[in-house]
Amino acid sequence: LLSLRASGPWRLWIPLLSLGAGCIVAAAFGLFEFGGLGEAAWAGVPASGFPGLDLTPGADFWALLPAFVIVTVVHGLKAMSSSVAVQQISRRRPRATDFRLVQGALAANALGILFSGIAGTSPTGISTGRGVSLISFTGVAARSVGYVVGGALITLAFFPKVTGVIAAIPSPVMGGFLLTMIGIVFIEGIRTVTRDGLDARKAVIVGAAFATGLGLEHQTIFTDVLGKTWGDMLDNGLLVGALLAIFLNLFADLTGPRRQRLQADLDMASLPAIDEFLAAAAAKAHWNDASRDRLRAAGEEALASLLDLRDDPPGDHVPSLKVEIRPESHAMEIEFLAAFEAENLEDRLAYLDEETESLEDDAFSYHLLRHYAASVRHQKYHGLDIVTVQVEETR
Repeated sequence: LLSLRASGPWRLWIPLLSLGAGCIVAAAFGLFEFGGLGEAAWAGVPASGFPGLDLTPGADFWALLPAFVIVTVVHGLKAMSSSVAVQQISRRRPRATDFRLVQGALAANALGILFSGIAGTSPTGISTGRGVSLISFTGVAARSVGYVVGGALITLAFFPKVTGVIAAIPSPVMGGFLLTMIGIVFIEGIRTVTRDGLDARKAVIVGAAFATGLGLEHQTIFTDVLGKTWGDMLDNGLLVGALLAIFLNLFADLTGPRRQRLQADLDMASLPAIDEFLAAAAAKAHWNDASRDRLRAAGEEALASLLDLRDDPPGDHVPSLKVEIRPESHAMEIEFLAAFEAENLEDRLAYLDEETESLEDDAFSYHLLRHYAASVRHQKYHGLDIVTVQVEETR
């Protein structure tokens, strides 16, 4: 209720006020248990030592390995999607996603899991899902606040008495709080799926994987058929849902139109080869002359825009460029993979409307690209930029 009506500074206190109100009601019903709190020390370190490493895999290891691999991949995908969601909700002015920050979040998550395995503790990683919820609740996304929260969590690890106060919060109170947070994370997941559009293919894959995983959760179908060792693994809804999504994606790629690729240099001298490559793709798809010319023009303006984003002097180092075409229903997707660092092309296109009426010479390529292309996406990674241009067939 507070998250629906609170604004301004009151948004900062929504989590604490919610937990405080729940604890007051729980105390009236006598739900608090302080037995563990009285036994906890004021300060200390974990009593257990290093468990050691055992690198002799047995039957249980091989039985659990597929589940661990899939869960780790899913955990990585969750970290990536949460990192994208955090970027979207933490900026006052919408901007294109910086996938270099996503790479950093994924690396931090991987290191957390690796160190947890070496220490013999439960896997820990970046809790970006909870971060999405808290940012939505409070409206605070400052990096300095994140450092303070991290320091507080490290401090709590060495003060059992303070940690015991948090652990004493009754389960119904924490459950009600987490219920809202999980709901917000679920909505952010839907936004991630639909950010680039929800076509029939994506709807089938996401819907089938989610429904299958949800249906198999807390069931013993495979355990009854295959026994406990393998059945426990396949009765995991997360595992089966992820496997089904991977299988459906692979099936759609293998049975769909074959992708066409061209290797070139990121230079205007490569334009004739790219133009011929795009014209051949249009002819193979039986596009008319207007559609073919639109595809070629979009490819030319995309190349010109990429060249404009180069910040190194021409001739010093010519970045490599890979062009890939993915035919779709009445459309084609051109993907430019360039190995260089530059400003995000999506942001340049978004800022065109805010520029003055008198266009500079280097802005014409962006305007023409936006005119010819149905959509433009620019994903920036460390050392790699991927620009995806979708051109629709003209009928």
